[in-house]
Amino acid sequence: MAKKKAESGTTDDLCTEHHHHGKTAKILLLAETEAQRMGEFFAVLSDPTRLRLMSLLAGDECCVCDLAERLDMTESAISHQLRSLRAGRLVSYRKEGRQVFYRLHDHHVLELYQTVREHLAE
Repeated sequence: MAKKKAESGTTDDLCTEHHHHGKTAKILLLAETEAQRMGEFFAVLSDPTRLRLMSLLAGDECCVCDLAERLDMTESAISHQLRSLRAGRLVSYRKEGRQVFYRLHDHHVLELYQTVREHLAE
């Protein structure tokens, strides 16, 4: 947005098309490094299998064998997808003896999942 000098010597919020913009129109530009991190985050979510895993984990924590059975996939394939979700901080896990249980990382991830699902259902 280019600023134009008003007759009083101050600058008005006018774009190059001479539209008047109020204070609410000022949005902070996303820094390049933050945009890169967000792009990588959304890239992790771009895989349908990972989204299906998240749909199961939105309900409750699960072990790899349960996830593999529900998605009709091998445990190896599920583990591979869970690694990507863990690297993106979308899922976390806890160990109980030799058993590992996965869950969504926190309430932000659950809310993001629910919001996107609701948005697409409209």
